[in-house]
Amino acid sequence: MSHSPTGSGKTRILLADDHALVRRGVRLILDGEPDLQVVAEAGDGAEAIEMARAERPDLAVLDIAMPRLTGLQAARELSRVMPDLRILMLTMYDNEQYFFEALKAGASGFVLKSVADRDLVEACRAAMRDEPFLYPGAVTALIRNYLHRVRDGGDVPERAITEREEEILKLVAEGHSSKEIAGMLVISVKTVERHRANLLQKLGLRDRLELTRYAIRAGLIEP
Repeated sequence: MSHSPTGSGKTRILLADDHALVRRGVRLILDGEPDLQVVAEAGDGAEAIEMARAERPDLAVLDIAMPRLTGLQAARELSRVMPDLRILMLTMYDNEQYFFEALKAGASGFVLKSVADRDLVEACRAAMRDEPFLYPGAVTALIRNYLHRVRDGGDVPERAITEREEEILKLVAEGHSSKEIAGMLVISVKTVERHRANLLQKLGLRDRLELTRYAIRAGLIEP
């Protein structure tokens, strides 16, 4: 079921933080926007789960460190019982471990309280578009984590296309014929044609025009 905000056209938000002052500040930021509305508040993780079940909000904004149940524990439970609910984590700490835990718990974004006035509204909208929201430090953490995995021989997602296919894609997109490409790469025309067919199939594209558009998007050639 697609989860659009209710008739009012506003995204209905549950806000959970154990500091009333923080809640008030965050609520001011959110309620100040035409498309966002806080419909429920909770002071701890357990209450957050109760309120989410009662109010069926579109989005839960959960503080990570709360009494009774942490925001992470609440997020895990809510992801399980309300898979349509979008979840954002609020935190005081720029802590990589929290960040990865939050993603694992089902959160789609991570906002630092210190810059909530700048980032939170954008994060809420991104969550409702089903896009992840990462603050700059989190991006750095992700890249570092990826590089560690590569260095330690961990499994890294496979490339969609091989390096040879990428070479051929670039040359096709630049308008070279199969014969010219065969000459440049010192392979047979038949091999070029096979690579070309593989590319179209792998990338779900139909013709050279679509290949060219793909190559521009992938940064292989200038538009």
